[in-house]
Amino acid sequence: MSPLSRAGIERRLESLLHTHDTPRRTAFALALGVAIGFSPFIGLHLPMGILLAFAFNLNRVAVIGGVCSNLPWIMAFYYAGATAVGTWILGSPIPERLMGSLHEAWKIQQWEARIDALAVILQPLLWPFILGSLIGCLVLAVAAYYLSLPILLAVRRRRDHARHESAPQIGS
Repeated sequence: MSPLSRAGIERRLESLLHTHDTPRRTAFALALGVAIGFSPFIGLHLPMGILLAFAFNLNRVAVIGGVCSNLPWIMAFYYAGATAVGTWILGSPIPERLMGSLHEAWKIQQWEARIDALAVILQPLLWPFILGSLIGCLVLAVAAYYLSLPILLAVRRRRDHARHESAPQIGS
């Protein structure tokens, strides 16, 4: 079989993407991706997901799909909520006039000075952000696993049933 034939390409894609896992491993891969996608490691989500998918030989599509579930239009709400949960757990106060201070810092023209001002304003929220995000990503990962597993099991049963029905019957 030629590596450029349809079957050769499909075999290589199957090997690269690792899509032949069991439903439980696929649900785990999705849950791992969700955990990474909602973790506090903003900017490293995709590289971490790819690295762990290859390191643990997991379904790459499921991991990347989970990583990408933290969509840009929900990120601000999620991380603000996670940080609020972190401040509540740690008993940390939210800095007074936080929004006003952020608005004033954002007006600073010089980029380095703006970043320094934002770092000073947000520094008290670092540990609440990390703790809240870690708790949130673990909760969402467990939910992703238990919500996706029954669906994946049903899809596998249906595919196996269809494959069994289409197989030639001996003695017919």
